[in-house]
Amino acid sequence: MIKIETFVFNPYQENTYILYDEQQNCIIVDPGMHNPTEEQKIKSFIESNALSPILLLNTHCHIDHVLGNRFVFDEWGLKPQLHEGEVPVLVAVQNYAPQMGIRYEVSPIPDTFLTEHDTIQLGKHELRIIFAPGHSPAHLCFYSAAFGFLIGGDVLFRSSIGRTDLPGGDHDTLLSSISTKIYTLPNDTIIYPGHGPTTTIEVEKNTNPYIRG
Repeated sequence: MIKIETFVFNPYQENTYILYDEQQNCIIVDPGMHNPTEEQKIKSFIESNALSPILLLNTHCHIDHVLGNRFVFDEWGLKPQLHEGEVPVLVAVQNYAPQMGIRYEVSPIPDTFLTEHDTIQLGKHELRIIFAPGHSPAHLCFYSAAFGFLIGGDVLFRSSIGRTDLPGGDHDTLLSSISTKIYTLPNDTIIYPGHGPTTTIEVEKNTNPYIRG
């Protein structure tokens, strides 16, 4: 069984996720902690549940999703895993964070990169990588067929979609990613988005005003 814990961090109200299994292995996804209080919340949850962090994943590298990368590296020695196409986005954060008045400790750069053909292992469980660009140049989602959930980042939200006016964004590409990569998943798939509440594929197909199934 994979359990999912959600934290809402930083001024952008970004969802940070911890996925963990029966053996207390855990994966940290999109750490958005931007101050010591938020960092302590993550650390306390991991320690109080006797979890062992084994991976740090970034769906994409906009500032609100990578603010905690350095903290995770310093605490548990994990470099972020992401698509190589997101490296320019990650590097750019250190240049614009000060202009936005946001504290940012520079993230490590990965030694290796993820592709759509890879899978993520959490103990005996597997997550499939879905390449879903549009919100950012090389956005990834992480899908569990066995447990029926998608860690979706900023591709699809409840009744909304990711913005495409940031560098590397493209509206038509995003809509294509949703229709060909996300809406093809089973209708009962639960979406854990990068912001806001969870939803399902079926609900968004039927009600999302930006793209219907």
